[in-house]
Amino acid sequence: MHKRSLGDLAIHSYFIILCVLFTLPIVAVVSVSLSSEADIVNWGYKLIPRTIDFSAYQYVFADPGQILNSYIVTLFTSIVGPTISVFIMLMFAYVLSRKIFKYRNAIAFIAFFTMLFNGGLIPKYILVTQYLHLGNTLGILLVNGLVTVWYMFILRTFIQQIPEEIMESAMIDGASEFRIFLSLVVPLSKPAIATIGLFILLHYWNDWMTPLIYVTDHKLYTLQYLLQRILLDLQEYTNNMNNLPSDMLDSSKIPGETIRMALAVVSAGPMLFIMPFFQKYFVRGLTVGSVKG
Repeated sequence: MHKRSLGDLAIHSYFIILCVLFTLPIVAVVSVSLSSEADIVNWGYKLIPRTIDFSAYQYVFADPGQILNSYIVTLFTSIVGPTISVFIMLMFAYVLSRKIFKYRNAIAFIAFFTMLFNGGLIPKYILVTQYLHLGNTLGILLVNGLVTVWYMFILRTFIQQIPEEIMESAMIDGASEFRIFLSLVVPLSKPAIATIGLFILLHYWNDWMTPLIYVTDHKLYTLQYLLQRILLDLQEYTNNMNNLPSDMLDSSKIPGETIRMALAVVSAGPMLFIMPFFQKYFVRGLTVGSVKG
């Protein structure tokens, strides 16, 4: 018992230290965002701000209407997009996992082929803007990245681990394929759905490339794209300040690190509160798609 207690203590201590090391960068980012630029220039990074200063957040939220609109657009795409995406990929994965489906290998090969080759950015841009007419619409923010073949194969592997006898018994009772999918496959696939859903949620939340290419209407700016534009404006302002004579330049008054850290907090903060809701299934879902030995 004594040896076991020492072993448990060592393991618990190791993971506590690991958690602290993972937490310190987040605390440092928040601390820097709440510090003044002068303190950062003079004293460097601190885990506890010497003085609380909200100047960085005042700069970020200088146009609160645009920030709020970008939050709404991002929240909408981050809720609707992953929901539709997971449902489509789960249905596709279910079809490919059914051994009674004759053409499942051929369709799987076609899907896999798209992972190796694609039409390129310019043909995709022409297709989206000239033929589908999705440019400057909310639809392109939802459609782009809606289906990821790799995630679909992971879901297929997870569904294949469900005993075939369960589905056969449901068919004997008269259940249709869609009823089997909704009543059996979806509930039993919660770990996989939560894990893949979290990855897709992060994709939609962090997507700034799609509005950069297809969106010019500021009302459709996502949060990440808006923050990127703020950062670019900050860099341009800093470059203009650096062109001034050295005797006229005060580096402590140039917004820099504090605003960058404030942008990181604004963009990543909501995800820190969402993650605990996925934790119940995420640990089990880490083995999604693994091969049993």
